[in-house]
Amino acid sequence: MELQKELLKKANNKEAYDEIADQIFKLREQREKCTVDTAARDAQIERINDLQDYIKKQRTNRESFDETLVKRWIKQITVWEDHFTVEFKSGLKIDIEG
Repeated sequence: MELQKELLKKANNKEAYDEIADQIFKLREQREKCTVDTAARDAQIERINDLQDYIKKQRTNRESFDETLVKRWIKQITVWEDHFTVEFKSGLKIDIEG
C-alpha cells in the first residue's frame, strides 16, 4: 500500500515512477506465487492426512496385494537398475534399494 501511495504521488508530480511500478508488479507476482504454493501445500497435507486416516482404520496387516489401495494412493512406481522409486499422489517419493 505504501508503494502505491508513493507511485501516485510521483505520477501526480510527473516524476519517474517506473522503479516503483516494477516493485509493485514484483510484489504482486510474489503474492500470487505464495497463494498458489499455499494451496498446493494445503492439498498435499490433505492427501497425507487422508492416507494417515486410512492406515489408522486398517485392522490387519496386508498379506496380499490390494489393487484398490495402490490405485488410491500411488501415482507411479519407477524401476531403476539398482532400486525403485515409489511416488505417492501426495507428492512423497520413496527410494527403495533392491
